[in-house]
Amino acid sequence: MPEQMGLRERKRRRTRQTLIHTGLRLFAERGYDQTTVADVCAAAELSPATFYKHFPAKEDLVFADYPERVDAIRTLTSAPHPGESLESLLRRAFTMVLEPGRWSIDADEDAAVIRTRLALTVPALRAIALRWMFDLQHEWAKALREVFPELDDVTAHAIVGAMVGALASAGRASMENGRHGAALIEDITRALDIAVTGLPRHLTAATQEP
Repeated sequence: MPEQMGLRERKRRRTRQTLIHTGLRLFAERGYDQTTVADVCAAAELSPATFYKHFPAKEDLVFADYPERVDAIRTLTSAPHPGESLESLLRRAFTMVLEPGRWSIDADEDAAVIRTRLALTVPALRAIALRWMFDLQHEWAKALREVFPELDDVTAHAIVGAMVGALASAGRASMENGRHGAALIEDITRALDIAVTGLPRHLTAATQEP
């Protein structure tokens, strides 16, 4: 049974990946608004019923990896190293977010670039991306307050907002200048270094119980 479950899960992931990359390719070629779920299914040689098993709607295909990122950041932030500084924890979190190949979409650099371009240029997708960003910031700030009790609510949200804003704004500028892959990561990392200079230096994580 474990082996059968493993095969089933691998098949499910392959199907999901096929839908993601087929959909993103069609969105780039034809335009997001001009591409239907039926178009994606026909190109992927899968049924609409299969599509809706994986994604509630077309826009969810574009943001397929966002729930993974939110959960991963929440988990990492809630379990810092004993005595770890605020700066170190935030840097570890952003390093994880930017790690190539870790996420459903970023496993393919071309697909990641297409997704980012769609989120910046399609009004409906831009609104969804902003909602995800605000939700992420809220969850992250709450997690930081639990780990760093000295932080008040406003300060925690201001810190996370500054860091996320630096990543988003610098990433957009970098991509508009035609930089991708390692060059894009370099630009974002530099922006984060600028944002980090304003962090409180005295805060360290509360001791974690074994």
